[in-house]
Amino acid sequence: MPRSENQKLKLYYLRELMLENTDQEHGITVPEIIEALDQIGINAERKSVYTDLALLKDTGITIVSKKDKKGCFYSVEKREFELAELKLLVDAIQSSKFITQKKSEELIKKLERLCSKKEAAGLQRQVYVHGRIKTMNESIYQGVDSIHSAISGNKKIRFHYWNWNIKKEMELKKDGEYYCISPWALCWSNENYYLIGYDTAAGIIKHYRVDKMTDLSISEELRDGAELFKEFNLADYTRKNISMFEGEEKKVTVEIDNRLIGVFIDRFGRDEVTVMPQKMDRSLVRFEVNLNPQFLGWIFSLGDSAKIIGPESAVRKSKEMLSSLMTLYFDK
Repeated sequence: MPRSENQKLKLYYLRELMLENTDQEHGITVPEIIEALDQIGINAERKSVYTDLALLKDTGITIVSKKDKKGCFYSVEKREFELAELKLLVDAIQSSKFITQKKSEELIKKLERLCSKKEAAGLQRQVYVHGRIKTMNESIYQGVDSIHSAISGNKKIRFHYWNWNIKKEMELKKDGEYYCISPWALCWSNENYYLIGYDTAAGIIKHYRVDKMTDLSISEELRDGAELFKEFNLADYTRKNISMFEGEEKKVTVEIDNRLIGVFIDRFGRDEVTVMPQKMDRSLVRFEVNLNPQFLGWIFSLGDSAKIIGPESAVRKSKEMLSSLMTLYFDK
């Protein structure tokens, strides 16, 4: 671009120079500003730089000056996002299983533009998370966007749903038949994105992992299941059906060591767990849960610190599962 054309964009380039090269720890002097502008074909005098810095302040950019033995330094001290906030966002992106590695890198590059170059180096040091397994489905972003559009437009969606087979290949479920579901909500649980919707054919609410959907499209049919979702509690459904998988819902009573009270409250919710203190540093906790092998396996993992004592159907299922495991491992 000719020098005269660049001159017209002087204030814009000065703004970019300050945002990219300064922060709370790093400033720039007026002579350095003049030199940097000259390298891109912009003539600047000391007096005009002071005027332009004042104009940038008027636009809302927080520019401060600091003096030391080396001179007077100018820097952008306050931004829309603090560095600590950007680091939180970077950590969230990198630890999100449903965001592919490629998309993670793209998003982090965009976040880097919200801070200075020197601060961006700090963000890069935050990037790598050891052992993180990322999804391989690049279409998940379009899928989430389509689901939101279908929810807003009160439309059903169609999609294929797949799973891994023994050859580690993606294999469509239901012999490749399309799923037709009324979408009502999206939730993020267990490091995965889930669609929660109404299956008209089955007459029940179901959930599906978005990264396992493919060939998703919005139908012209209006959604079903509105009555079921009028008082739908997303957090409650997620805790009972996704976090612990599906099963028969029961109010169970478990005898536990008192040191585990926090574990149960963290998992099932403070308001959902009733605690009844007993003797010898033991308590009874009562809560609703889907009674399934995943829940029972979690209870067994707590060893003799937790024991299901009611209702009788839950005790019986516990014994049946333990008996089955004993047979599996000890019956020759």
